[in-house]
Amino acid sequence: MLAKTYGSAVYGVDAAMITIEVTVGQGLGFFMVGLADSAVKESQQRVEASLKYFGYKMPRQKIVVNLAPADIRKEGSAYDLPIALCILQSSEQLQPHKNLDEYVIMGELSLDGILRPIKGVLPIAIEVRRQGFKGFILPAENAYEAAIVNNIDVIPVETLEDAITFLQGRSGIEPLVVNTRDLFFTTQNDYPSDFSHVQGQENIKRALEIAAAGGHNVIMIGPPGSGKTMLAKRIPGILPPLSLPEALETTKIHSVAGKLGKRATLVSRRPFRSPHHSISDAALVGGGSFPQPGEISLAHNGVLFLDELPEFKRTVLEVMRQPLEERRVSISRAKMAVEFPANFMLIASMNPCPCGYYNHPDKECVCGPGVVQKYLNRISGPLLDRIDLHVEVTPVSFDQIASTRKAESSSEIRARVIRARERQTERFKDHDDIYSNAMMPPEIVKEVCQIGEEGMGLLRTAMDKLGLSARAYDRILKVSRTIADLAESDHILVEHLSEAIQYRSLDRENWAG
Repeated sequence: MLAKTYGSAVYGVDAAMITIEVTVGQGLGFFMVGLADSAVKESQQRVEASLKYFGYKMPRQKIVVNLAPADIRKEGSAYDLPIALCILQSSEQLQPHKNLDEYVIMGELSLDGILRPIKGVLPIAIEVRRQGFKGFILPAENAYEAAIVNNIDVIPVETLEDAITFLQGRSGIEPLVVNTRDLFFTTQNDYPSDFSHVQGQENIKRALEIAAAGGHNVIMIGPPGSGKTMLAKRIPGILPPLSLPEALETTKIHSVAGKLGKRATLVSRRPFRSPHHSISDAALVGGGSFPQPGEISLAHNGVLFLDELPEFKRTVLEVMRQPLEERRVSISRAKMAVEFPANFMLIASMNPCPCGYYNHPDKECVCGPGVVQKYLNRISGPLLDRIDLHVEVTPVSFDQIASTRKAESSSEIRARVIRARERQTERFKDHDDIYSNAMMPPEIVKEVCQIGEEGMGLLRTAMDKLGLSARAYDRILKVSRTIADLAESDHILVEHLSEAIQYRSLDRENWAG
Protein backbone atom coordinates (compact mmCIF):
# COMPACT_ATOMS: atom_id res chain seq x y z
CA MET A 1 0.00 0.00 0.00
CA LEU A 2 1.28 3.46 -0.93
CA ALA A 3 1.11 6.33 1.60
CA LYS A 4 1.96 9.87 0.63
CA THR A 5 2.36 13.21 2.38
CA TYR A 6 4.41 16.38 1.97
CA GLY A 7 7.38 18.02 3.64
CA SER A 8 9.68 20.84 2.63
CA ALA A 9 13.33 21.70 2.10
CA VAL A 10 14.78 25.20 2.59
CA TYR A 11 17.24 26.65 0.10
CA GLY A 12 18.53 30.10 0.98
CA VAL A 13 15.55 31.89 2.52
CA ASP A 14 12.94 30.11 0.38
CA ALA A 15 11.32 26.70 0.68
CA ALA A 16 10.54 23.99 -1.86
CA MET A 17 7.93 21.26 -1.47
CA ILE A 18 9.11 17.66 -1.03
CA THR A 19 6.79 14.70 -1.63
CA ILE A 20 7.30 11.83 0.82
CA GLU A 21 6.10 8.42 -0.44
CA VAL A 22 6.30 5.13 1.47
CA THR A 23 5.43 1.60 0.40
CA VAL A 24 5.51 -1.53 2.56
CA GLY A 25 5.53 -4.76 0.58
CA GLN A 26 7.09 -8.17 0.08
CA GLY A 27 10.75 -8.59 0.94
CA LEU A 28 13.08 -7.35 3.64
CA GLY A 29 15.04 -4.17 4.28
CA PHE A 30 14.67 -0.41 4.66
CA PHE A 31 15.49 1.62 1.56
CA MET A 32 15.53 5.40 1.31
CA VAL A 33 15.89 7.04 -2.11
CA GLY A 34 15.83 10.65 -3.25
CA LEU A 35 19.31 12.08 -2.55
CA ALA A 36 19.01 12.08 1.25
CA ASP A 37 21.97 12.95 3.46
CA SER A 38 23.13 10.98 6.51
CA ALA A 39 20.83 12.78 8.96
CA VAL A 40 17.78 11.87 6.85
CA LYS A 41 18.87 8.24 6.41
CA GLU A 42 19.39 7.87 10.17
CA SER A 43 15.67 8.51 10.63
CA GLN A 44 15.13 4.72 10.42
CA GLN A 45 16.42 4.23 13.97
CA ARG A 46 14.58 7.24 15.40
CA VAL A 47 11.30 6.26 13.71
CA GLU A 48 11.55 2.62 14.82
CA ALA A 49 12.22 3.55 18.46
CA SER A 50 9.36 6.11 18.49
CA LEU A 51 6.86 3.65 17.02
CA LYS A 52 7.77 0.97 19.56
CA TYR A 53 7.52 3.48 22.42
CA PHE A 54 3.84 4.09 21.61
CA GLY A 55 3.03 0.41 20.99
CA TYR A 56 3.19 0.35 17.18
CA LYS A 57 5.26 -2.05 15.09
CA MET A 58 8.02 -1.37 12.60
CA PRO A 59 7.05 -3.66 9.68
CA ARG A 60 9.48 -6.51 9.10
CA GLN A 61 8.96 -6.20 5.36
CA LYS A 62 10.50 -4.24 2.54
CA ILE A 63 10.03 -0.53 3.25
CA VAL A 64 10.81 1.97 0.49
CA VAL A 65 10.86 5.68 1.30
CA ASN A 66 11.04 8.05 -1.67
CA LEU A 67 11.75 11.77 -1.29
CA ALA A 68 10.81 13.56 -4.48
CA PRO A 69 11.99 15.35 -6.54
CA ALA A 70 14.84 12.87 -6.44
CA ASP A 71 17.47 15.23 -7.90
CA ILE A 72 17.25 17.79 -5.05
CA ARG A 73 19.41 17.13 -2.01
CA LYS A 74 17.56 16.78 1.31
CA GLU A 75 19.27 17.24 4.63
CA GLY A 76 18.42 17.34 8.32
CA SER A 77 16.20 15.35 10.63
CA ALA A 78 12.91 17.17 10.02
CA TYR A 79 11.50 14.33 7.85
CA ASP A 80 11.17 11.89 10.77
CA LEU A 81 7.50 12.63 11.55
CA PRO A 82 6.10 12.38 7.99
CA ILE A 83 8.10 9.18 7.37
CA ALA A 84 6.75 7.62 10.58
CA LEU A 85 3.13 8.52 9.75
CA CYS A 86 3.45 7.21 6.20
CA ILE A 87 4.92 3.92 7.46
CA LEU A 88 1.95 3.51 9.83
CA GLN A 89 -0.56 4.20 7.06
CA SER A 90 1.20 2.02 4.49
CA SER A 91 1.35 -0.89 6.96
CA GLU A 92 -2.36 -0.30 7.78
CA GLN A 93 -1.70 0.46 11.45
CA LEU A 94 -3.16 3.95 10.93
CA GLN A 95 -6.52 4.66 9.35
CA PRO A 96 -6.55 8.46 9.34
CA HIS A 97 -9.78 10.42 9.43
CA LYS A 98 -7.92 13.30 7.75
CA ASN A 99 -5.97 12.75 4.54
CA LEU A 100 -2.19 12.88 4.98
CA ASP A 101 -1.70 14.57 1.62
CA GLU A 102 -3.75 17.60 2.69
CA TYR A 103 -1.04 18.62 5.13
CA VAL A 104 2.63 19.50 5.11
CA ILE A 105 4.18 17.57 8.01
CA MET A 106 7.61 18.24 9.52
CA GLY A 107 9.36 17.33 12.78
CA GLU A 108 12.33 15.54 14.30
CA LEU A 109 11.55 12.58 16.56
CA SER A 110 13.41 11.71 19.73
CA LEU A 111 13.60 8.04 20.78
CA ASP A 112 10.58 8.44 23.07
CA GLY A 113 8.46 10.02 20.33
CA ILE A 114 8.71 13.63 21.55
CA LEU A 115 9.06 16.15 18.73
CA ARG A 116 12.09 18.44 18.65
CA PRO A 117 12.02 21.91 17.00
CA ILE A 118 13.26 22.37 13.42
CA LYS A 119 14.80 25.19 11.39
CA GLY A 120 13.25 27.27 8.60
CA VAL A 121 9.62 27.04 9.71
CA LEU A 122 8.58 30.50 8.49
CA PRO A 123 9.63 30.08 4.82
CA ILE A 124 8.02 26.63 4.88
CA ALA A 125 4.74 28.07 6.22
CA ILE A 126 4.78 30.73 3.50
CA GLU A 127 5.22 28.02 0.87
CA VAL A 128 2.43 25.92 2.46
CA ARG A 129 0.00 28.80 2.00
CA ARG A 130 1.23 29.53 -1.52
CA GLN A 131 0.74 25.89 -2.57
CA GLY A 132 -2.80 25.81 -1.16
CA PHE A 133 -2.41 23.09 1.49
CA LYS A 134 -4.99 22.83 4.25
CA GLY A 135 -2.49 23.01 7.09
CA PHE A 136 0.92 22.49 8.59
CA ILE A 137 1.58 19.85 11.28
CA LEU A 138 4.79 20.65 13.18
CA PRO A 139 6.46 20.62 16.63
CA ALA A 140 4.68 22.78 19.21
CA GLU A 141 7.85 24.81 19.88
CA ASN A 142 7.78 26.07 16.27
CA ALA A 143 4.04 26.71 16.09
CA TYR A 144 4.10 30.40 17.04
CA GLU A 145 6.61 31.04 14.28
CA ALA A 146 4.41 29.31 11.68
CA ALA A 147 1.31 31.13 12.97
CA ILE A 148 2.78 34.37 11.59
CA VAL A 149 1.35 33.17 8.27
CA ASN A 150 -2.44 33.42 8.13
CA ASN A 151 -4.98 31.38 6.12
CA ILE A 152 -3.44 27.99 7.00
CA ASP A 153 -4.20 25.63 9.90
CA VAL A 154 -1.11 25.48 12.12
CA ILE A 155 -1.37 22.22 14.11
CA PRO A 156 1.08 22.09 17.06
CA VAL A 157 1.92 18.57 18.26
CA GLU A 158 4.12 17.56 21.18
CA THR A 159 4.60 13.86 20.31
CA LEU A 160 4.14 11.31 17.54
CA GLU A 161 1.01 10.09 19.35
CA ASP A 162 -0.47 13.62 19.24
CA ALA A 163 -0.04 13.69 15.45
CA ILE A 164 -1.65 10.25 15.11
CA THR A 165 -4.68 11.12 17.24
CA PHE A 166 -5.14 14.40 15.37
CA LEU A 167 -5.17 12.64 12.00
CA GLN A 168 -7.63 10.07 13.35
CA GLY A 169 -9.95 12.83 14.55
CA ARG A 170 -9.63 11.73 18.20
CA SER A 171 -7.64 14.75 19.37
CA GLY A 172 -8.84 18.09 20.71
CA ILE A 173 -5.90 19.93 19.15
CA GLU A 174 -7.12 23.14 17.54
CA PRO A 175 -5.23 25.21 14.95
CA LEU A 176 -3.06 27.82 16.65
CA VAL A 177 -4.06 31.42 16.00
CA VAL A 178 -1.77 34.21 17.20
CA ASN A 179 -2.30 37.92 16.68
CA THR A 180 1.32 38.48 15.75
CA ARG A 181 0.73 41.98 14.46
CA ASP A 182 -0.54 43.24 17.80
CA LEU A 183 2.43 41.63 19.52
CA PHE A 184 4.77 43.09 16.89
CA PHE A 185 3.56 46.66 17.32
CA THR A 186 3.66 46.48 21.13
CA THR A 187 7.28 45.27 21.29
CA GLN A 188 8.96 47.04 18.37
CA ASN A 189 10.04 49.99 20.55
CA ASP A 190 11.27 47.87 23.44
CA TYR A 191 15.05 48.45 23.57
CA PRO A 192 16.86 47.89 26.88
CA SER A 193 19.75 50.28 26.09
CA ASP A 194 19.09 54.01 25.80
CA PHE A 195 21.23 57.00 24.91
CA SER A 196 19.99 58.75 28.05
CA HIS A 197 22.29 56.39 30.01
CA VAL A 198 25.38 57.83 28.27
CA GLN A 199 26.90 60.92 29.87
CA GLY A 200 28.88 63.22 27.63
CA GLN A 201 30.05 62.26 24.11
CA GLU A 202 27.54 64.65 22.54
CA ASN A 203 29.58 64.95 19.34
CA ILE A 204 29.62 61.15 18.95
CA LYS A 205 25.87 60.94 19.55
CA ARG A 206 25.40 63.56 16.85
CA ALA A 207 27.51 61.53 14.40
CA LEU A 208 25.55 58.36 15.15
CA GLU A 209 22.27 60.24 14.71
CA ILE A 210 23.45 61.33 11.25
CA ALA A 211 24.48 57.74 10.46
CA ALA A 212 21.07 56.40 11.52
CA ALA A 213 19.21 59.10 9.57
CA GLY A 214 21.00 58.33 6.30
CA GLY A 215 21.85 54.64 6.74
CA HIS A 216 25.58 55.47 6.70
CA ASN A 217 28.39 53.18 7.81
CA VAL A 218 30.54 54.47 10.70
CA ILE A 219 33.96 53.80 12.15
CA MET A 220 34.80 55.09 15.64
CA ILE A 221 38.46 55.59 16.55
CA GLY A 222 39.39 56.11 20.19
CA PRO A 223 41.33 54.82 23.20
CA PRO A 224 40.13 51.93 25.39
CA GLY A 225 37.28 52.81 27.74
CA SER A 226 36.09 55.85 25.81
CA GLY A 227 32.60 54.38 25.26
CA LYS A 228 32.73 53.11 21.66
CA THR A 229 31.02 49.78 22.35
CA MET A 230 28.45 51.32 24.71
CA LEU A 231 27.46 53.86 22.05
CA ALA A 232 27.31 51.26 19.28
CA LYS A 233 24.92 49.02 21.24
CA ARG A 234 22.40 51.86 21.46
CA ILE A 235 22.19 52.53 17.71
CA PRO A 236 19.28 50.10 16.99
CA GLY A 237 17.16 52.15 19.41
CA ILE A 238 17.41 55.28 17.25
CA LEU A 239 16.80 53.58 13.91
CA PRO A 240 13.26 53.79 12.46
CA PRO A 241 11.00 50.89 13.58
CA LEU A 242 10.87 47.82 11.38
CA SER A 243 8.00 47.76 8.91
CA LEU A 244 6.01 44.52 8.61
CA PRO A 245 7.68 43.50 5.29
CA GLU A 246 11.12 44.18 6.81
CA ALA A 247 10.20 42.20 9.93
CA LEU A 248 8.98 39.24 7.84
CA GLU A 249 12.17 39.19 5.76
CA THR A 250 14.36 39.46 8.87
CA THR A 251 12.41 36.69 10.63
CA LYS A 252 12.84 34.38 7.61
CA ILE A 253 16.63 34.71 7.79
CA HIS A 254 16.73 34.04 11.54
CA SER A 255 14.35 31.10 11.07
CA VAL A 256 16.56 29.49 8.43
CA ALA A 257 19.61 29.95 10.68
CA GLY A 258 17.77 28.47 13.67
CA LYS A 259 18.25 31.65 15.73
CA LEU A 260 14.62 32.11 16.79
CA GLY A 261 13.84 31.07 20.36
CA LYS A 262 10.96 28.98 21.63
CA ARG A 263 7.51 30.40 20.91
CA ALA A 264 9.12 33.12 18.79
CA THR A 265 6.99 35.18 16.42
CA LEU A 266 7.93 38.10 14.17
CA VAL A 267 11.26 39.77 14.90
CA SER A 268 10.05 43.16 16.09
CA ARG A 269 13.35 44.93 16.80
CA ARG A 270 16.21 45.69 14.47
CA PRO A 271 18.98 43.07 14.78
CA PHE A 272 22.30 43.91 16.40
CA ARG A 273 25.06 41.42 15.61
CA SER A 274 28.52 41.68 17.15
CA PRO A 275 30.77 38.77 16.05
CA HIS A 276 34.14 38.13 17.70
CA HIS A 277 37.24 39.06 15.69
CA SER A 278 38.21 35.37 15.39
CA ILE A 279 35.24 34.76 13.04
CA SER A 280 35.87 32.94 9.74
CA ASP A 281 35.02 34.17 6.25
CA ALA A 282 32.11 31.72 5.85
CA ALA A 283 30.67 32.54 9.27
CA LEU A 284 30.63 36.25 8.43
CA VAL A 285 29.16 36.21 4.91
CA GLY A 286 27.51 32.78 4.95
CA GLY A 287 28.41 29.52 3.30
CA GLY A 288 29.06 25.85 3.99
CA SER A 289 28.42 22.84 1.78
CA PHE A 290 24.71 23.46 2.32
CA PRO A 291 24.76 27.30 2.45
CA GLN A 292 23.53 28.99 5.61
CA PRO A 293 23.22 32.75 6.28
CA GLY A 294 26.20 34.45 7.92
CA GLU A 295 26.44 37.34 10.36
CA ILE A 296 25.95 39.98 7.65
CA SER A 297 22.61 38.41 6.70
CA LEU A 298 21.57 37.98 10.34
CA ALA A 299 22.20 41.74 10.64
CA HIS A 300 19.87 42.43 7.67
CA ASN A 301 17.73 45.54 8.35
CA GLY A 302 19.83 46.16 11.46
CA VAL A 303 23.37 46.77 12.66
CA LEU A 304 26.58 44.78 12.26
CA PHE A 305 29.09 45.89 14.89
CA LEU A 306 32.73 44.94 14.38
CA ASP A 307 34.63 45.78 17.56
CA GLU A 308 38.44 46.17 17.28
CA LEU A 309 38.28 46.18 13.48
CA PRO A 310 42.05 45.80 12.80
CA GLU A 311 42.08 42.55 14.81
CA PHE A 312 39.82 40.81 12.24
CA LYS A 313 41.65 38.75 9.62
CA ARG A 314 42.17 40.76 6.46
CA THR A 315 40.50 38.09 4.32
CA VAL A 316 37.39 38.28 6.53
CA LEU A 317 37.12 42.03 6.07
CA GLU A 318 37.72 41.88 2.33
CA VAL A 319 34.83 39.46 1.68
CA MET A 320 32.49 42.14 3.05
CA ARG A 321 33.30 44.63 0.30
CA GLN A 322 30.86 43.32 -2.30
CA PRO A 323 27.92 42.78 0.11
CA LEU A 324 28.40 46.33 1.46
CA GLU A 325 27.97 47.64 -2.07
CA GLU A 326 25.25 45.32 -3.38
CA ARG A 327 23.26 44.82 -0.11
CA ARG A 328 23.11 41.06 -0.71
CA VAL A 329 25.47 38.07 -0.85
CA SER A 330 25.41 35.33 -3.46
CA ILE A 331 26.87 31.93 -2.54
CA SER A 332 27.49 29.43 -5.34
CA ARG A 333 28.15 25.74 -4.97
CA ALA A 334 28.50 22.97 -7.55
CA LYS A 335 24.81 21.97 -7.35
CA MET A 336 23.15 25.17 -6.16
CA ALA A 337 23.40 28.93 -5.87
CA VAL A 338 21.59 30.82 -3.12
CA GLU A 339 21.24 34.49 -2.35
CA PHE A 340 20.86 36.01 1.11
CA PRO A 341 19.87 39.64 1.72
CA ALA A 342 22.47 41.72 3.57
CA ASN A 343 21.23 45.30 3.87
CA PHE A 344 22.87 46.37 7.13
CA MET A 345 24.56 49.34 8.76
CA LEU A 346 28.22 48.65 9.47
CA ILE A 347 29.41 50.14 12.75
CA ALA A 348 33.11 49.54 13.43
CA SER A 349 35.38 50.59 16.26
CA MET A 350 39.13 50.52 16.73
CA ASN A 351 41.94 51.78 18.90
CA PRO A 352 44.12 54.36 17.13
CA CYS A 353 47.24 52.22 17.69
CA PRO A 354 48.31 48.92 19.31
CA CYS A 355 48.78 50.51 22.75
CA GLY A 356 45.54 52.47 22.32
CA TYR A 357 46.73 55.93 23.35
CA TYR A 358 47.76 57.69 20.13
CA ASN A 359 46.28 61.23 20.20
CA HIS A 360 45.12 60.69 23.82
CA PRO A 361 44.82 64.04 25.67
CA ASP A 362 46.47 62.75 28.87
CA LYS A 363 48.35 59.49 28.23
CA GLU A 364 51.41 59.09 26.05
CA CYS A 365 51.52 56.63 23.14
CA VAL A 366 54.42 54.16 23.48
CA CYS A 367 54.24 52.79 19.94
CA GLY A 368 57.40 53.07 17.86
CA PRO A 369 57.85 55.02 14.58
CA GLY A 370 55.59 53.78 11.80
CA VAL A 371 53.67 51.40 14.08
CA VAL A 372 50.51 53.55 14.08
CA GLN A 373 50.40 53.68 10.29
CA LYS A 374 51.09 49.96 10.04
CA TYR A 375 48.22 49.28 12.46
CA LEU A 376 45.87 51.46 10.41
CA ASN A 377 46.98 49.73 7.20
CA ARG A 378 45.37 46.51 8.44
CA ILE A 379 42.15 48.06 7.13
CA SER A 380 42.26 48.30 3.35
CA GLY A 381 41.47 51.46 1.42
CA PRO A 382 38.55 49.86 -0.49
CA LEU A 383 36.88 48.94 2.82
CA LEU A 384 37.40 52.42 4.28
CA ASP A 385 35.97 53.75 1.01
CA ARG A 386 32.64 52.16 1.96
CA ILE A 387 32.54 53.79 5.41
CA ASP A 388 30.98 57.25 5.26
CA LEU A 389 31.73 58.63 8.73
CA HIS A 390 35.07 58.50 10.55
CA VAL A 391 34.58 59.65 14.13
CA GLU A 392 37.31 60.31 16.69
CA VAL A 393 36.16 59.39 20.21
CA THR A 394 37.88 61.04 23.19
CA PRO A 395 37.64 59.90 26.83
CA VAL A 396 34.85 61.35 28.97
CA SER A 397 36.00 63.68 31.74
CA PHE A 398 35.18 63.06 35.42
CA ASP A 399 32.85 66.08 35.50
CA GLN A 400 30.81 64.62 32.63
CA ILE A 401 30.64 61.17 34.22
CA ALA A 402 29.53 62.60 37.57
CA SER A 403 27.01 65.00 36.02
CA THR A 404 23.38 64.58 37.06
CA ARG A 405 22.08 66.33 33.95
CA LYS A 406 19.58 64.17 32.08
CA ALA A 407 20.94 63.22 28.65
CA GLU A 408 18.73 63.12 25.56
CA SER A 409 16.82 59.85 25.22
CA SER A 410 16.88 57.48 22.27
CA SER A 411 13.19 58.16 21.55
CA GLU A 412 13.88 61.88 21.08
CA ILE A 413 16.75 61.18 18.70
CA ARG A 414 14.68 58.54 16.90
CA ALA A 415 11.89 61.02 16.21
CA ARG A 416 14.33 63.25 14.29
CA VAL A 417 15.76 60.22 12.45
CA ILE A 418 12.27 59.13 11.37
CA ARG A 419 11.47 62.59 10.01
CA ALA A 420 14.73 62.58 8.02
CA ARG A 421 13.98 59.10 6.64
CA GLU A 422 10.50 60.24 5.58
CA ARG A 423 12.10 62.99 3.49
CA GLN A 424 14.35 60.39 1.84
CA THR A 425 11.42 58.06 1.17
CA GLU A 426 9.67 60.88 -0.67
CA ARG A 427 12.88 61.81 -2.54
CA PHE A 428 13.54 58.27 -3.78
CA LYS A 429 9.94 57.16 -4.36
CA ASP A 430 10.68 56.62 -8.08
CA HIS A 431 13.72 54.42 -7.33
CA ASP A 432 12.84 50.89 -6.19
CA ASP A 433 16.32 50.00 -4.93
CA ILE A 434 17.17 53.23 -3.03
CA TYR A 435 15.78 53.79 0.47
CA SER A 436 18.32 56.10 2.10
CA ASN A 437 20.99 58.64 1.24
CA ALA A 438 23.78 56.12 1.81
CA MET A 439 22.45 53.98 -1.06
CA MET A 440 22.67 56.73 -3.69
CA PRO A 441 24.80 55.83 -6.74
CA PRO A 442 27.11 58.57 -8.18
CA GLU A 443 24.62 59.69 -10.84
CA ILE A 444 21.93 60.31 -8.21
CA VAL A 445 24.45 62.08 -5.94
CA LYS A 446 25.12 64.66 -8.67
CA GLU A 447 21.40 65.20 -9.11
CA VAL A 448 20.39 65.38 -5.43
CA CYS A 449 23.44 66.91 -3.73
CA GLN A 450 23.74 70.37 -5.30
CA ILE A 451 26.00 72.58 -3.16
CA GLY A 452 26.33 75.84 -5.10
CA GLU A 453 29.42 78.01 -5.69
CA GLU A 454 30.14 78.77 -2.03
CA GLY A 455 29.83 75.12 -1.03
CA MET A 456 32.01 74.02 -3.94
CA GLY A 457 34.69 76.48 -2.87
CA LEU A 458 34.59 75.18 0.71
CA LEU A 459 34.85 71.58 -0.45
CA ARG A 460 37.75 72.37 -2.77
CA THR A 461 39.60 74.14 0.03
CA ALA A 462 38.97 71.29 2.45
CA MET A 463 40.28 68.68 0.05
CA ASP A 464 43.42 70.74 -0.64
CA LYS A 465 44.19 71.90 2.91
CA LEU A 466 43.28 68.72 4.79
CA GLY A 467 44.67 66.40 2.14
CA LEU A 468 41.39 64.53 1.75
CA SER A 469 41.42 61.71 -0.80
CA ALA A 470 39.26 61.69 -3.90
CA ARG A 471 37.10 58.91 -2.48
CA ALA A 472 35.96 61.30 0.27
CA TYR A 473 34.15 63.55 -2.23
CA ASP A 474 30.96 61.50 -2.75
CA ARG A 475 30.84 60.47 0.89
CA ILE A 476 30.94 64.07 2.09
CA LEU A 477 28.11 65.00 -0.28
CA LYS A 478 25.92 62.09 0.91
CA VAL A 479 26.51 62.88 4.58
CA SER A 480 25.86 66.60 4.03
CA ARG A 481 22.54 65.69 2.35
CA THR A 482 21.58 63.70 5.46
CA ILE A 483 22.56 66.58 7.76
CA ALA A 484 20.35 68.88 5.67
CA ASP A 485 17.49 66.35 5.99
CA LEU A 486 17.87 66.35 9.78
CA ALA A 487 17.69 70.15 9.66
CA GLU A 488 14.59 69.83 7.41
CA SER A 489 16.34 71.88 4.74
CA ASP A 490 15.68 71.39 1.03
CA HIS A 491 19.16 72.63 0.15
CA ILE A 492 22.63 71.69 1.36
CA LEU A 493 23.97 74.75 3.14
CA VAL A 494 27.61 75.60 3.90
CA GLU A 495 27.21 74.64 7.57
CA HIS A 496 25.88 71.20 6.56
CA LEU A 497 28.86 70.69 4.27
CA SER A 498 31.41 71.85 6.84
CA GLU A 499 30.02 69.44 9.43
CA ALA A 500 30.21 66.56 6.95
CA ILE A 501 33.87 67.38 6.22
CA GLN A 502 34.70 66.84 9.90
CA TYR A 503 33.71 63.17 9.60
CA ARG A 504 36.59 62.11 7.31
CA SER A 505 39.40 61.78 9.86
CA LEU A 506 41.13 58.75 8.32
CA ASP A 507 41.26 60.34 4.87
CA ARG A 508 43.50 63.15 6.08
CA GLU A 509 47.13 62.97 5.06
CA ASN A 510 49.51 62.19 7.92
CA TRP A 511 46.63 61.40 10.30
CA ALA A 512 48.79 58.63 11.74
CA GLY A 513 51.87 60.75 12.01
